Amino acid sequence: KSKNEIQMDSQKYSCCICLDLLNDPVTIPCGHSYCMSCIKQNWNNQRRIYSCPQCRKEFIPRPGLVKNILLAELVDDLKKTGLLAAEADHCYAGPEDVACDVCTGRKRKAFKSCLFCPASYCEDHLQPHYEAPSLKKHKLVDPSKTLQENICSRHDEVMKIFCRTDQQCICYLCLMDEHKDHETVPTAAERTEKQKELQERRQQIQQRIQDQEKDVKLLQQEVEAINGSADKTVDDSEKIFTDLIRLILKRSSDVNQQIRSQQETEVSRVKELQKKLEQEITELKRKDAELEKLLKTEDHTQFLQNYPSLSALSDESTHSSSINIRPLRYFEDVTAAVSGIWDILQDILRDTLTNISLSLTKVKVLDSETEPKTRAEFLRYSNEITLNPNTANRKLFLSEGNRKAALIEQQESYPDHPDRFTQRCQVLSRECLTGRCYWEVEWSGGRVDVAVSYKNIRREGWSDECLFGLNENSWSLYCYATSYIFYHRIQTSISGPVSSRLGVYLDHRAGILSFYSVSSCLSTMTLLHRVQTTFSQPVYAGIGLYDNGSFAKCVQLK
Repeated sequence: KSKNEIQMDSQKYSCCICLDLLNDPVTIPCGHSYCMSCIKQNWNNQRRIYSCPQCRKEFIPRPGLVKNILLAELVDDLKKTGLLAAEADHCYAGPEDVACDVCTGRKRKAFKSCLFCPASYCEDHLQPHYEAPSLKKHKLVDPSKTLQENICSRHDEVMKIFCRTDQQCICYLCLMDEHKDHETVPTAAERTEKQKELQERRQQIQQRIQDQEKDVKLLQQEVEAINGSADKTVDDSEKIFTDLIRLILKRSSDVNQQIRSQQETEVSRVKELQKKLEQEITELKRKDAELEKLLKTEDHTQFLQNYPSLSALSDESTHSSSINIRPLRYFEDVTAAVSGIWDILQDILRDTLTNISLSLTKVKVLDSETEPKTRAEFLRYSNEITLNPNTANRKLFLSEGNRKAALIEQQESYPDHPDRFTQRCQVLSRECLTGRCYWEVEWSGGRVDVAVSYKNIRREGWSDECLFGLNENSWSLYCYATSYIFYHRIQTSISGPVSSRLGVYLDHRAGILSFYSVSSCLSTMTLLHRVQTTFSQPVYAGIGLYDNGSFAKCVQLK
């Protein structure tokens, strides 16, 4: 049979009460047929006058019911062919579908859900919502499995009101009870306000996507320019060295190797930034898609309940929206330096080759951003720092959301962990720090260490390999009541105003680590010490304590 013929069979041999295939079919005096159990149950709910569910013809007394043998055989034959059953299956709800709440027996798929009832209906049982005047005003949405979440768990009423005071959906009985005198509005009104906010956030995301896509294209152009400049420089230098092959063959190879090495370094750095920007674009597009999906949610309550988790928009970016590119001079200085060897090769060969190396170090595609000068500028790079309990020595008590560490006499019952400092009273942050970061530490007591460290710093024992600042894996400012000392393998005495609050600025890529004394009024920052180095891996913030009762806290910056 064709699909249309099968569909006609499905309708012809279905019971209009249960909407399933006829089971033990009976035909009543008006000629309509039903499942025997369905019509019995229907008539059991009637008194004295019995009517047909389809044509409404009335019967007095109640007619007797006899199985329609011919109709039963026809239904059985169709079931045996499998055609009718196969076609009917797609109408019925599976485990992943929303089922009609009215259907008895095998339930059909819901066509719409009503937020006012609240219930879900197949197409047949939905008809009253289109015909009855009182039901036409109900809000119909796509089938939803979460209708029960729209019901107040306390009063079993539909939640149609939003309490702005408590930021939650409530029913009208809640409004008369615990939410009395609160600021409340209909859920539809609140959704309108929140929707405006989400639309603004989405516009911001879309703008950031556009800006960073431009940056990605610009970086790709720089990769091509670097490669082109490097290739040209290699060609030029090879032509010059051809005439001097007997004297400087070895030197030519060295120069080429340096150029290629610097080329690889620069291209790798640009491509790394390009990759980060592409990853951020992907994440922004995912966020945009989530916001779009939320904006299209017809269920006000679901919209408001999902809103807090999706509305926040982080302003943090792996890179600023503008990429500063130097003029197109990359390896040309190297060519000039090689050319200078021609006339005075014998006398200044060694000095000239030194100039070549110095020229290569000048090849920088991306200009470094200037360091912040004011506290407001530093706060642009503020990081939320929390302390990792798995690294804390057992004599350190962590509190205030693991942002504060205090040295106590009684040991804490922390479980064994390979990352824990066993002897040194130190702790590392949860956060892995790269890029440009700024955080502040409040401290009190005797000596307190404010440090940054690689993850692979030694954790067991008393050796210097475990102590912040006394090894190659960490840098630390030792804070005393009247002075500071900086340690990175060696000691450096520091002069400057002693303050109970320190600012730490890290530019991981540029290899800059700076410590600042922050005044009590937060208006003045004094540079205590600045380190210029090369970080070979990500770092973590660290705190070390030495006197009972002393503490250090990573401040929440706004």
